[in-house]
Amino acid sequence: MPTASPAKIRTLIVDDEPLARSSIATLLREDPQIEVLRECGSGTEALAEIRLTRPDLLFLDVQMPECDGFDVLEMVGNDVPPAVIFVTAYDQYALRAFEAGALDYLLKPFDNARFELALTRAKQRVRETSRGETTRKSLERIVVKSAGEVCFLKTRDIDWIEAADYYVCLHVGQRSHLLRRSLADLEGELDPQIFCRVHRSSIVNLERVRSLKLHEDGEFEVVLETAARVRMSRRYRKEFEARMGVRGKRL
Repeated sequence: MPTASPAKIRTLIVDDEPLARSSIATLLREDPQIEVLRECGSGTEALAEIRLTRPDLLFLDVQMPECDGFDVLEMVGNDVPPAVIFVTAYDQYALRAFEAGALDYLLKPFDNARFELALTRAKQRVRETSRGETTRKSLERIVVKSAGEVCFLKTRDIDWIEAADYYVCLHVGQRSHLLRRSLADLEGELDPQIFCRVHRSSIVNLERVRSLKLHEDGEFEVVLETAARVRMSRRYRKEFEARMGVRGKRL
């Protein structure tokens, strides 16, 4: 009996430059595993298309009029595609892109080899997501080297984690430790039952949460047992509330 062909990876291209969209589409159409759903010329158009078609892979420009790439990810919330690749001519947004959960960051102009590398990683991510793979064991211990000392931190002891340039800062009680990892990379190895992203630049340990504090501007802060306060963005609020069992309650 013949084996069924794997489903194609449904892909959306978002860029306000027609030539840039066309170039990416041309490269993608050479891959039989890819299905290009649509090319969007604005962030607003992309928002509607993401909600309608739920693509697997998103190529997303950063600078666009009215609604930029980061705004798009913020506003689609939990509907963010499994694999997001930022494509831009500006290298200063790289750190912010990875903090926002991007899988890769293509800097224009890029060559075919660099594009193929990003696409290969994206296809792997989408396949893993579609299979619901859970075989990778969550990280239980982190090794941190600092000032001639090697620390072995149990991940459950971490109160919260924040992005700090090309590092992450691990807050454990009254101490903090720098680790040269991206926040998105580390998040993928943490136990999702314990850790929850609350902002593009911060993750909290749900076991350390004491309360939520509402500000006059309508935004919340997560208050931890250590009295630390971590800002929460709208994009992550629904997921956090669901994990903490407060959905449907008036806050």
